[in-house]
Amino acid sequence: MTHLVLQFLFGAEDVVMANGFWLFLSIGAIALFGIFLPITTWIDSRRKEREAFYKAETFRRVAEAPSSGGTSAVELLREQERIKAIKAREGIKIAGLVNVGVGFALVIFLRQLIPGNPPVYLCGLIPGAIGIAFLLYVYVLAAPMDK
Repeated sequence: MTHLVLQFLFGAEDVVMANGFWLFLSIGAIALFGIFLPITTWIDSRRKEREAFYKAETFRRVAEAPSSGGTSAVELLREQERIKAIKAREGIKIAGLVNVGVGFALVIFLRQLIPGNPPVYLCGLIPGAIGIAFLLYVYVLAAPMDK
């Protein structure tokens, strides 16, 4: 069965290539799911833990400052939250623009690729509509940002 699939997909004629192909896929899967993803997840969790520790340590030191340390800590926390909200909103804007662009390009591509009766090119409206929804949320529905 493997030989037939490889012969159909890749034109492989010998069994050695078929076995090598599956050996490559199995080793690649073990490397990806057994080594790479767990290590990157662990590294990311360590980074987040370290950032949280440094943030807590900074707030502790600012709060322990002799003059108006408490208000400075609250202002620092508010500023960090404001920057985080701005970054999230900018990310949604970029996602909306990318989706609108992909939808527009998909409409053009499918229109040229499959000319004729069935309007397959209208599938490009799906990512375009998602992008418009993102942009509509950012500019109309989301709470205004305090400057």
